[in-house]
Amino acid sequence: MICRWVAGVATVALLAAAANAAERPGAGRGEYVFRVTGCANCHTDRPNKGAALAGGRRLETKFGVFYSPNITPDPETGIGRWSEADFRRAMREGLDPQGRHYYPSFPYTAYTRLNDADLKALWAYLRAQPPVKKANREHVLRWFVSNRAAVSMWKYTNFRPGAFRPDPLKDAEWNRGAYLVQAAAHCGECHTPRGMLGGLKQDRELAGSRDGAEGGTVPNITPDPKTGIGQWSLSELIEYLESGMTPDGDFAGDLMAEMIEHSLKFLTRADRRAVAIYIFSRPAIENSLKREKKKKPAND
Repeated sequence: MICRWVAGVATVALLAAAANAAERPGAGRGEYVFRVTGCANCHTDRPNKGAALAGGRRLETKFGVFYSPNITPDPETGIGRWSEADFRRAMREGLDPQGRHYYPSFPYTAYTRLNDADLKALWAYLRAQPPVKKANREHVLRWFVSNRAAVSMWKYTNFRPGAFRPDPLKDAEWNRGAYLVQAAAHCGECHTPRGMLGGLKQDRELAGSRDGAEGGTVPNITPDPKTGIGQWSLSELIEYLESGMTPDGDFAGDLMAEMIEHSLKFLTRADRRAVAIYIFSRPAIENSLKREKKKKPAND
């Protein structure tokens, strides 16, 4: 028992050291966390050449269409009047400064696991960005989810707030990968299937989903050899996270290509390796999903 406790303390210490070291040369911690968390991917309307972080990105779901908000420090249309406490509550609890529930299209279910240091660094980075005056666009949702009060019931069964806790029985590299996959890079938000009410099916973590953020399907990335990435090598997955190239010479497309281009390729090699180590440690789950064409919501 004592040896296990000592090993756990050592793992936590090594994980903290890895997190502190996870900064590319010449880039501050805030920018690194910003890249890893992929904030710009949702909060910049790239398809319509929108201003950085000014929101307006269309996210199609079976519950309707969500539009991402402006997170520049503009005081009128962005988060310029927020306090750091407001930001922490949004990320950790899924609540806006007035205490209203955010829809889980904002992945606070993953961001709640970010550690205090990363949250603080990310807040400082966002505050330093140019303010853009752009009003937020209203969501276009189906009637049964149009009331935010209903989100409180959804949270009760689908949301467990709190920072990531390292597994003392795993080494620092595995824990770093778990932190990146579960919290910062929030891989499961796309790659894990959801139930009827939109909650993640945790027993099928990373097994692929038919509920892609912009329509279509998201592939299985468990180490299943038939329907996942079980035939990939560790080095091939590390390479994919940097370049988007698959072992057979194909390249990532759609949102994954965007995630790699603007987020994952900026990870240190040590962090990409940690992600790969964690993913290959997960249970292999068979789940064959054929890519589907995007469907336009009937109420938009």
